Amino acid sequence: MNNSEKALFPKMQNYSMLDFNSVVKQMHTYSGTFSEGTIKGVIDTLTTMMKAWMIEGHSIKIDGLGVFSLSLGFDTSAPSEQEIAENRLEVGSDADEETKSKYRKVFIQGINFKPDSQLLKDMNEEAKFERIEPEVQLPKTNPHSREERLAIAQALIDKNEQMTLTDYALATGLERSTASRELKAFVNDPSSGITTQGNYSHKVWVKKENA
Repeated sequence: MNNSEKALFPKMQNYSMLDFNSVVKQMHTYSGTFSEGTIKGVIDTLTTMMKAWMIEGHSIKIDGLGVFSLSLGFDTSAPSEQEIAENRLEVGSDADEETKSKYRKVFIQGINFKPDSQLLKDMNEEAKFERIEPEVQLPKTNPHSREERLAIAQALIDKNEQMTLTDYALATGLERSTASRELKAFVNDPSSGITTQGNYSHKVWVKKENA
């Protein structure tokens, strides 16, 4: 801006990437109606049809998700010797640059995606963003042992009947990524008495019914 003001830009911290099989399993768990095979078949068919339609000049609108369309670009490499020979033009002639421009190839550079406005609205209503410090910091020693943190988690759940990742991170002083990994370990430990309900932004930790 040339006015000595510091420009700030938010950037999402991604903790993992869900592969195709993970997405299919999550969809099956969420719906419970469609088998994993059916879900895979639908997604594969949609992908195949989108490829066929978009290269014919169609954009694809999926209600609740958004609009997909192709982004084209020029191949900046020189025309092949065969292309030049076929048009009886010699490399190095005055017409060489014209030939490069005339026979420059167009290719698919990417896929444009414009999200549905309702999708953005719904996600903003569910999202709760927290700022993290990007600077490299020395690891801090947590004042609580693992057993003490487990007791803190159990106490929070007993008090509120459920606990969020933010609740646990604030109560124990752990970073969110570390807190998430530790809670996963608690869930996998039968003696902890802790399990989960919901997914993603709706995920909470609760007491096991038989605990």
